[in-house]
Amino acid sequence: MHRLKKIFATDSYIVPIVAIIMGFLVGAVVMLIGGYDPIAAYSALFKRVFGSPYDFGEAVREMTPLMFTGLAVAFAFRSGMFNIGADGQVLIGMTAASVVGIKLAGTPSFLLVPLAVIAAGLCGGIWAGIAGYLKAKRGINEVITTIMLNWIALYLSNYIVKHFLLLKGQNRSVDNPASLSMTFLNSLFDNARVHWGTALALCAALFFYVFLWKTKQGYEMRAVGLNPHAAEYAGMNVGRNVVKAMFISGAFAGLAGAGEVLGVFHYQSIFAASPGYGFDGIAVALLGLTHPLGVILAAILYGMLTYGSAGMSFGADVPPELIRIVIGSIIFFIAAQGIVRWVLKPFYFKRKKEKVL
Repeated sequence: MHRLKKIFATDSYIVPIVAIIMGFLVGAVVMLIGGYDPIAAYSALFKRVFGSPYDFGEAVREMTPLMFTGLAVAFAFRSGMFNIGADGQVLIGMTAASVVGIKLAGTPSFLLVPLAVIAAGLCGGIWAGIAGYLKAKRGINEVITTIMLNWIALYLSNYIVKHFLLLKGQNRSVDNPASLSMTFLNSLFDNARVHWGTALALCAALFFYVFLWKTKQGYEMRAVGLNPHAAEYAGMNVGRNVVKAMFISGAFAGLAGAGEVLGVFHYQSIFAASPGYGFDGIAVALLGLTHPLGVILAAILYGMLTYGSAGMSFGADVPPELIRIVIGSIIFFIAAQGIVRWVLKPFYFKRKKEKVL
């Protein structure tokens, strides 16, 4: 009975693994209906990711911002908040890192890089903290405020780049000197854009776990997320925890922006639309069951599928958009866990019966 409960527990990793398999099967069925070879398509996808050191490095680069934004969404969710504004917080983090890196050019790199990264995290946290403050003090729904702050962040970041950082004649900022020390192991990955943000994301996941499950403040945040009225009755400051949770959530997203502008592009573009990192982070957080380890694994899978989808197009003549069906199917089965449990149930009882006999 204990084993049965473990298999059907909400946070069991058997459910997402089966959901991933079912998502790939749904994608294969769709490919067959469209007249494509799913085996060739998936082979081309994984060959694209693991076929060369450069491609593997670029896949790691694709995973990194998803780790940060997935952690941002998951941390807010664990604290009872819905952070739909990670995209705007990424942009604010990018802009902060750009301003510090460019305006403090000439500062030694061992100081400039940490300053730019810290500025990105702080500004991303403050940006998310605005929504937390409005929630705590005015009761304004954070879903609305974070969505609106996405647009404000987009236009504000474009304004700052255009009027203070612009490279003359180009639609981007000047090169960021801090980016020179952000990349690493490039020779090992054939000059792929691997950067220190990946290691920082893993440290952020460790902080997520330790802070939420091993500290008093983390306990209060989780208590507020589970039942704010009970937490208030127990003497916890609900409003303060809400603001603090959103600040930490936004800091994670801001660090994603620092990694992109310093480790990948080395400058900041003027965006016509939001880059989409935050919205992908929602999918990663859901796929990872809002647990830091699950988020890291989900970001790895999501990044592999996203980067490898180009291989499906070139290697198997399959539209790369089909990978979105696979990702959407996986998320669907994660959300509809009753379907996965229904699929698992007969296999479990069959094995149990065999052991009894």
